[in-house]
Amino acid sequence: MIHSMTAFARESDTSDEGVLTVELRSVNHRYLDCSFKLPDPLRALEPALREQAGKALARGKLDCLIRLQSHTATDIDLEVSIGHLDKLLAATRIVTDRMPTASAPNALEILQFPGVCSACQGSEEALHRAATALFAKTLAGLTETRRREGQKLAALVLDRLRQVEAAVADIRTLLPALLQHQHDRIVARIEELSVEIDSNRLEQELVHLAQKADVDEELDRLEAHVEEVRHTLEKGGPCGRRLDFLMQELNREANTLSSKSIASATTQHAVSLKVLIEQMREQIQNIE
Repeated sequence: MIHSMTAFARESDTSDEGVLTVELRSVNHRYLDCSFKLPDPLRALEPALREQAGKALARGKLDCLIRLQSHTATDIDLEVSIGHLDKLLAATRIVTDRMPTASAPNALEILQFPGVCSACQGSEEALHRAATALFAKTLAGLTETRRREGQKLAALVLDRLRQVEAAVADIRTLLPALLQHQHDRIVARIEELSVEIDSNRLEQELVHLAQKADVDEELDRLEAHVEEVRHTLEKGGPCGRRLDFLMQELNREANTLSSKSIASATTQHAVSLKVLIEQMREQIQNIE
């Protein structure tokens, strides 16, 4: 399977602590780069989540945002620590005995004193389990989206490969006639000038010219690179870097073909090849 590096996924779930939301966003990158934004109760999970992402993804810049929206106050049970309350009341009596003019604290002030009243906290372990499971579900959704996008990218590249093959076949068909035309044009020009030229020397120069214009090797290499790109796509897996290298090789051969061109027809085909290769390269930048 071919996977894209560009995707987005989001999942939400409700836990005892509140509503958990996981958002994952990935874009293309030379290697796997994970960035996490986690609420304080979940910061300890980052190494495990990073490892989990590394097993599912090979390349790309991954941004992970996890939000924990606590339940409203009406849904929270409050606990009063009787021990803390008794100690606070005893300390308050001591103060009022020594300072009769001091005003006694009201009930709300006593509840606000640290340790007297607290909200019932769910299990941290349960929260971590819920967050890990939700992250795994979101990561699976992200991976599936990357797979679907990757298949579309592969189809686009394969379509361009077929056009490259067609252009190479056209050049092969045109080349013999172009070489013969070049030969006839030079001979006709010499006849027009009415100059004496050694026939052996002329033949040597024409052979040399034909060798310089010969692009059979470039066409063979273009076909070989096209076949290798197709094989790489069929093999699948993380292959973006290899495909990018093959695009460089294809572009090198297209440039050589352009420099050896002896007619506008082959020049136009060389330009078309470079356009097709650039279109493939742009798509391959997003392949994992």
